[in-house]
Amino acid sequence: MWHGGGLNPVEKALWFIENRLAGDVSLHGIAQSVGVSEHHLARTFGAATGQSLMRYARGRRLSEAARALAAGAPDILAIALSSGYSSHEAFTRAFREQFGITPESCRAAGSLGRMQLLEPIRMDKSMLINLDEPRLVHHQQLLIAGFGERYIFATNEGIPRQWQRFASHIGSVPAQVGLETYGVACNFDEEGGFEYIAGVQVSTFSALPKAFATVRIRPQRYAVFKHREHVSMLRRSHYTIWNKWLPDSSMEMTDAPNFERYGKEFDPMTGTGPIEVWMPVNDRKTER
Repeated sequence: MWHGGGLNPVEKALWFIENRLAGDVSLHGIAQSVGVSEHHLARTFGAATGQSLMRYARGRRLSEAARALAAGAPDILAIALSSGYSSHEAFTRAFREQFGITPESCRAAGSLGRMQLLEPIRMDKSMLINLDEPRLVHHQQLLIAGFGERYIFATNEGIPRQWQRFASHIGSVPAQVGLETYGVACNFDEEGGFEYIAGVQVSTFSALPKAFATVRIRPQRYAVFKHREHVSMLRRSHYTIWNKWLPDSSMEMTDAPNFERYGKEFDPMTGTGPIEVWMPVNDRKTER
């Protein structure tokens, strides 16, 4: 059995969910147990695991419900209620959305067949890499303009194609400042969604084509990390920041955009060269 001592916020959230599969699970309840804000937990969990916190919680509960039904549980309503659903109908809709079949069909089959159950996440220590200590920077306001798309953490494979579409505009964006490019994650929501903008710095938004997305990054303290590996390994740097550096530091992430900065040393054709990862931070508040 897992225990909650000595764990980082994401691990505490995983432990909480596994111990509440037959009880009430809400973002508010998980965040309160972990001791961070709902927004912070949703963002941290998504960045650390690649999954939406509440989608994961629902998937785990429905997976355990499927196991019970395949084993012949006689009362579907009882399973629905213990899985956090107030009615047979609501449970059936969620179950069909998750697995493509009804609870009755699952029970009648008497087996899980090819159902894709969601198993508990185990944090992958092999993803951790060695990162130099970041430098702390009080950065002034940045105006970023480029191509924007909305993603969830589990389905962000479109980001490289987004950069390919934007590449021909680099150097000719109205009011562009410098040749550095920025990959900005912003406008996070509690379901694990966020907007990603592949863009450049501009001095004003007034002359931009209508198709361009914009984000105003307000003055903020940032921890700036140096990613020295190939760009395809960038996920490992983010994983290490969220799962190792942040829990071990005296800092906490703030509700502000985080971004990658690609300077003149980065070669977009080969994907090599250092990349800066900018994470918005403040001194950690006293734990509640």
